[in-house]
Amino acid sequence: MTTATLDEVAKKKPAELSAEQEVAAELVRQAKEKGLSLTGPDGLLKQLTKSVIEAALGEEMTEHLGYEKNDPAGAGSGNIRNGTRSKTVLTESTGQVEIDVPRDRAGTFEPQIVKKRQRRLNGVDEIVLSLYAKGLTTGEISAHFAEIYGASVSKETVSRITDRVLEEMQSWQSRPLDGVYAAVFIDAIVVKIRDGQVANRPIYAAIGVTLEGERDILGLWAGTAGNGEGAKFWMAVLTDLKNRGVNDVFFVVCDGLKGLPDVVGAVWSKAIVQTCIIHLIRNTFRMTSKKYWDELKRDLRPIYTAVNAEAALKAFEDLGDKWGGRYPAVIRLWSNAWEEFIPFLDYDVEIRKVLCSTNAIESLNARYRRAVRARGHFPTEQAAIKCLYLVTRSLDPTGVGRTRWAVRWKPALNAFAITFADRFPAAETY
Repeated sequence: MTTATLDEVAKKKPAELSAEQEVAAELVRQAKEKGLSLTGPDGLLKQLTKSVIEAALGEEMTEHLGYEKNDPAGAGSGNIRNGTRSKTVLTESTGQVEIDVPRDRAGTFEPQIVKKRQRRLNGVDEIVLSLYAKGLTTGEISAHFAEIYGASVSKETVSRITDRVLEEMQSWQSRPLDGVYAAVFIDAIVVKIRDGQVANRPIYAAIGVTLEGERDILGLWAGTAGNGEGAKFWMAVLTDLKNRGVNDVFFVVCDGLKGLPDVVGAVWSKAIVQTCIIHLIRNTFRMTSKKYWDELKRDLRPIYTAVNAEAALKAFEDLGDKWGGRYPAVIRLWSNAWEEFIPFLDYDVEIRKVLCSTNAIESLNARYRRAVRARGHFPTEQAAIKCLYLVTRSLDPTGVGRTRWAVRWKPALNAFAITFADRFPAAETY
C-alpha cells in the first residue's frame, strides 16, 4: 500500500474494511499516535517489512525443527532454537532493513526467504538488471539506490549482479530454434570495445518471425575489430542459426550489403533476399538536396508500390529520365540494388507490408544504441554482449526475447501459408 492508501484506510469505519484493512488501519492509527512516519528510514513500512520477513523466517524454522516455538515437544528432539543473529538486507521498497535471523543448535537450518550470505532480496537484483538494460551505468545505478532507497550498493556489487546472467546468456545464445521462420531480419550495430586499445566492433543481430507471429530475437554475435559489417561474417552467423535448427526461411530482409545474397543462398537455398526499401529511400535522400525531397518522394512511390516488377521497372526508367542528369548516383544506387529490391513485388500486398523495411530490427537496434551510448565503450567483448543481452531480456518478461506481433502479422502469415504451402509445416507437425 502507498502512504495515501494507508491514510484512506485509517479514516474508514470498521464495517467498511476487510480483515487485512482493519489490521492496516490499526497499525496506521498506532503509528500516528506515536508520531511515527509511514515511510522513511524508521517508518512504519520499514518496520512492517522487518516483521514480515522475521515472521516468515520463524515459520521456516518451525517447519525445519518440526515443532512450534516454546513447545515442550522440542526438548528431546535433538535440535532446538538457538537465538538469532542480526543481519542487514537490502529490499526493493524500503531500502536497508535490519532483521534477526533465527538459528538452531545443530546449525542445519537453511533459510529460504533470505538465504545465508544473501544481502539483497530478489527484487533488488531485478531492479538492477532493469536499470542496466535501460542504459544506466554501474555508477549511476549505485547513485540511484543511494538517492531513492538511502542504501549503499557499490559499483562492484552492481557488476556482480549483472554478471550472474552470463550463464543464462550462454544458454539463450545456444538454445534450439524453430525449424521454419516466415522471415529473418538481419543487421549490425557498431560498438566501441577496449581490447588493448578502443576500437569499433560490429555486433550482429537477427530477428526471426515465427509461423505463429512471434518476434524471436535469435542471437547476438561480436564481429572482429577493424572490420565493418561483412558478408563473410554473416556466413558464420547464418550457419550457426542453421546448426541450431533453422532449416528454412521464406525471406531474409537486410540493408543491401554486398555479397549477402550469395551467403544466404549457400545456407538456405530457397530463401529470398529482400533489400529494405526504407534504406534505399533514406540513402536516396542523403544524396539529394532537401528542396527536391517532396518531388522525389512522389517519383519514387510508383516504383515500390508497383503491381509487379515490370511496372516497377517502367517507373524506374521514368525516374532515370527525370533525375539521372542531376543525380546519377541515385540511379546507380537503385540499379545496384534492383535484383534484391524487386522480389517482394511478386507477392500478396499483406506480405509486402511486413517485408518492405527492416524497421523491425532497427527498432531493436535503437534500444541497443541507447544502452551503448550511455557507456561510451566496453572493457571486453563479453561486457558488450552482456549489456545488449540484458536489453533483449528486458523486452520480454520471460527472458527469451520473444514477443507477439499477432495483430500485425496475422494477415501476412495467412498469405505465407498459401504462397509457401509446399514449405509450410504440415498440420500434424506444426
